[in-house]
Amino acid sequence: MEQRAGRNYTRIAIVVLLTLGCLYVLKPFLAAILFAAAVVISSWPLYQRLLRAMRGRRSLAALTMTLTLTFLIIFPLSMVAYNLADDVARGFEELRTLVEHRELLPPGWIRDIPLVGESVDTYLRQLIASRERMVELAQRMVEPARRWLLAGGIMLGTGVAQMSLAAFVSFFFYRDGQALLDVIAVTMRKVMGEGAESVSHTVSQTVRGVMYGLLGTALAQAVVAAIGFFIAGVPAVPLLSVMVFLSSLVPVGPPLVWGGAALWLFAQGETGWGIFMVIWGALLISGVDNVVRPMLISRGSSLPFLLTLLGVLGGVIAFGFVGMFIGPVLLAVGYSLMSEWTGTADPIVRQDPT
Repeated sequence: MEQRAGRNYTRIAIVVLLTLGCLYVLKPFLAAILFAAAVVISSWPLYQRLLRAMRGRRSLAALTMTLTLTFLIIFPLSMVAYNLADDVARGFEELRTLVEHRELLPPGWIRDIPLVGESVDTYLRQLIASRERMVELAQRMVEPARRWLLAGGIMLGTGVAQMSLAAFVSFFFYRDGQALLDVIAVTMRKVMGEGAESVSHTVSQTVRGVMYGLLGTALAQAVVAAIGFFIAGVPAVPLLSVMVFLSSLVPVGPPLVWGGAALWLFAQGETGWGIFMVIWGALLISGVDNVVRPMLISRGSSLPFLLTLLGVLGGVIAFGFVGMFIGPVLLAVGYSLMSEWTGTADPIVRQDPT
């Protein structure tokens, strides 16, 4: 008996060491692998339908899904990252020229604000009366802000590289996914017993729900925002659209972007277009979050606000750009499993997929 227990402990130790060794080897690619796994799990039903339509040609179906991911997400992000440095540099050069060579005056619409407009206008005029001090302050602020935005562009470029690797990995996940699922199912049954199927179902439903909610809503808001920015004549539409895409991962993020665009329009004297931007942003851009997100998460598991915020921030710190998606997914899976084990799971999670 003691010898058998010793052999079991030895096997467990060997398995643990091999697992740690594999994770260490895969550490540089872990973010891309996790993102690819989340995308493949989310789109697996679509891949199955495509596979049936292509009469079981796994490689062709996997290639089609991979190319679709590339053209929908990676290609637009890569184009924005490629042009971001030039746009940022040009924008700050124009800002510096505006500060140094033009008369600094508050926009006229500020005086028209009811009750407080005249007081605010007077205060701003007094504040910018000392031209030299304002120029010096602006120049001190422009350079750090430019470096910060360029660093963001570098992070975006790194994210494009991570997503490209994830697309490459996803091809093999699609093509060999069924074999991988069989291996995982057998392993989970040996480790967890009868509860393995329930855990597997909870994980897949949670990943799909969170990915649909995060990625789908972000894409929808970015597209709607790009249309509004283009109609209103706001500059740097691709950059602002990407900012909407990224900020939509955090609640109340997009209003900071389209609200800033509306203020810019008001400052340019385009009061009508500024009002249009406010209405477009409040009803359509932010409205997407209230309509599309519940529809997309209707078969998954919603994540509390705090865990969503911590997932996005912690994911970025741990995995870089793609961590914005990986972090909330991992926390959602843990949250759903904990709720399942404690008997407090959302009834939606317990439903069978249709």
